[in-house]
Amino acid sequence: MADPNPPSAAAPTFTAFGLKAEVQPVGPGLHVVATPIGNLGDVSFRALSILAAADAVIAEDTRVSKTLLAHYGITTPLVAYHEHNAAVMRPHLIARLEAGAALALISDAGTPLVSDPGFKLVAEAIEKGIPVTSAPGASAVLAALVVAGLPTDRFFFEGFLPHKSGARRQRAAALSHVPGTLVFFESPRRLAESLEDLAAVLGHRPAAVCRELTKRFETVRRGSLPELAAQFASEPPPKGEIVLVVGPPDEDAAPEAGDVDARLRAALEKHSVKDAAAIVSAETGLPRRKVYARALELGGGREGD
Repeated sequence: MADPNPPSAAAPTFTAFGLKAEVQPVGPGLHVVATPIGNLGDVSFRALSILAAADAVIAEDTRVSKTLLAHYGITTPLVAYHEHNAAVMRPHLIARLEAGAALALISDAGTPLVSDPGFKLVAEAIEKGIPVTSAPGASAVLAALVVAGLPTDRFFFEGFLPHKSGARRQRAAALSHVPGTLVFFESPRRLAESLEDLAAVLGHRPAAVCRELTKRFETVRRGSLPELAAQFASEPPPKGEIVLVVGPPDEDAAPEAGDVDARLRAALEKHSVKDAAAIVSAETGLPRRKVYARALELGGGREGD
């Protein structure tokens, strides 16, 4: 005869400070949960509760996420969702959400949707009328911004710059008049070259290279873009995660003729007259026609493609 009062399923738990905590169920929908960017202590109790109570945790790299979940004794199943399988996995995840599942979306580190494929999943969930909530927390962008010593009232997050120098300089030129501090992610092996290109386009702006934030070997190196470019060019590439913060333009500084010529000569070494003029026009705010005429003079009258 069946037991009329079967035991209820054990409540989900997580363990912190050597103590096991039971958590309450979370509502159905997609829960966007921030995770630490390096230091496992930088996670909220709310985040742990959601991760423990969810039906599944959606992660970029399940190998990375297993470390966090194991550290806090969380046994929720992990589902891989990254740029290579997102198109295939998204319909399955949406179907689970429409069926009433509670799914937690995390990234490898920090706040999801910042340089990861989570945006399309969130957008489709919203389109389907599925509840989407956020459990905020660590962010490499904000962590770097507050230790850089640069203005924080306005900032623009660019993500990763292009890999090739020419495209990188063109993108830097397009960003040169953004009226705020610029924040980039960068690969350690491209850091020196990126600093050189940013210095060539943005000039002597103050900057900070933030490495391994919140981790044991956290370092923040500050200086002008040319100074930092020279320093990192003279030493082996650094190790770890890099966030590069660059100060805003000096609105009161008008470009001098000598400065314009120096910028044009540098640009003409790698670009056509037309492209060099476009880059320097964006850098300085001077009319492109005027800059192009000067570029033709410096380039010996040769026109760009």
